[in-house]
Amino acid sequence: MIDFRPTEENRLVQQSVREFAEAEINPHIREWDAKGEVHREIFNRMADLGLLGAPVHTRWGGSGMDYVSFAMICEELERADTAFRVVQSVHVGLNSLTLMQWGTDEQKTRWLIPQAKGEKLATFGLTEPGVGTDAGNLASTARRDGDSYVLNGQKIWISLADIADQFLVFASVDRSKGHRGVTAFVLERGMKGLSTGTLHGKLGIRAGNTGLINMDDVRVPMENRIGEEGEGFLIAMSAIDQGRFTVAAGNVGLAQACLDASLKYAHERRTFGDEIGKHQLVKQMLAKMVAGIEAGRLLVWRAGFLKNHGVRNTRETSLAKWHATDHAVASALDAIQIHGANGYSNEFPLERYLRNSKAAVIYEGTSQLHTLIQADFALGYREDRPLRCEPLPAEGFERLPASTAAAAGRA
Repeated sequence: MIDFRPTEENRLVQQSVREFAEAEINPHIREWDAKGEVHREIFNRMADLGLLGAPVHTRWGGSGMDYVSFAMICEELERADTAFRVVQSVHVGLNSLTLMQWGTDEQKTRWLIPQAKGEKLATFGLTEPGVGTDAGNLASTARRDGDSYVLNGQKIWISLADIADQFLVFASVDRSKGHRGVTAFVLERGMKGLSTGTLHGKLGIRAGNTGLINMDDVRVPMENRIGEEGEGFLIAMSAIDQGRFTVAAGNVGLAQACLDASLKYAHERRTFGDEIGKHQLVKQMLAKMVAGIEAGRLLVWRAGFLKNHGVRNTRETSLAKWHATDHAVASALDAIQIHGANGYSNEFPLERYLRNSKAAVIYEGTSQLHTLIQADFALGYREDRPLRCEPLPAEGFERLPASTAAAAGRA
């Protein structure tokens, strides 16, 4: 029997994050978004709730939650505002879970434990001014020099760039090798030659920091390399599987926020003598939102189930991300339509939802890329591995992030 009921732990996590968002974010987010303010203290409060190490094993300072709980955290945070889900995506999904999968025990002790406890804020640097989807063609370089590397290059569109303490970045030790030359490193704020900056003028996610990382002859000790030379592309792809999961879950929450606002308005607004919810074409838009949200949530939970059991989930996570992000944009557009002229005003949250929704169909793989991924799996051009489950450990919920890296025997 397939059981779709969340566990009691899942429900408690969801309830606590919803209450946190309603108390700490919702009363202020309109002002923060309008002013472009980033409030680091909210991240500290998220750490107090254990959210900055939610799916990290308790051995490494985390909360040991399963991936369905992690999805619910992302959904509830983005239901309030995308900027706060982004912290889960970048700090936890892209950085911490990657360190847990690929780092040595010494590296986990040094970097993962402070991140999971929220003592340090972390980010992930892959995208460059000339490199987005083509992640194997990095221009950033890492030159071996004795017992260290010297890194040069620039990363852009990096969430938390100007407020992060630790950076998981990727550079090539040999550009002639393409993706086989890509290598991963941890950089720390304060390293000589490392600087960051903030990007201004964003369409959305204005309450979150987005910027760039500059590396000018940054000397990085050998012990800061994650994995082996040339493993960086595998590491990056495994990280992106985690990031896509958080984006998918969050965008279910964004679509839910659009539905919540639209249902409220459909009862309050009256035309031609009736609530507008009585009008057939308004019902049609609401029904589309409901169907897409329910489908997206199930796709996310299926990917979470596979992650909980250490099963490769690139296909399932890609599908969840593609569906949920496209549906969030569609829901925001329909929600504005339901609100009419009011939807065009920042007196209502719909225009913010629309601005925020557009980013997610671009980052963590564009919708066009996910279209190709799904077609390639269907055509057999990509390997579609069978489901193989292993029992969950009794304590601490040992993470087995299964992804591209599973094929390399590293998960």
